[in-house]
Amino acid sequence: MTNTLATRIALSDVPPPGGPYSHGIAVSGTGTWLSISGQVGMTADGNVSDDFEEQARLAWTHLVAVLRAADMDVSHLVKVTTFLTDGSDVRRLGPVRAEFLGEARPASTLLVVRALAHPAWRVEVEASAFKPG
Repeated sequence: MTNTLATRIALSDVPPPGGPYSHGIAVSGTGTWLSISGQVGMTADGNVSDDFEEQARLAWTHLVAVLRAADMDVSHLVKVTTFLTDGSDVRRLGPVRAEFLGEARPASTLLVVRALAHPAWRVEVEASAFKPG
């Protein structure tokens, strides 16, 4: 059995976790797995814009920051799950997502839900990534 080592990813320029979770967990073995907690469109000081595209860009910016902290980039993404609170925002999501993913094509799930943990949040993105090593 391969020994593994889990490392918590915590960043000062991303809003602190709002509960008992980490920004990300990197697990090393024959490669490194990274689980990225849901990232939302909130600034590090707690501000939330009403604009969907601004929230989506900020959520993706935070997600990419967690990847970089684990020495990864979007090419290492394996699975992305996106939660929206308004189905009409689906058409706005694609262009924002494309800005960050470029040619990367991770597995993906999109859910439209009644609400997220904070009433002002309109989008949340979580992901898993793997870097061979």
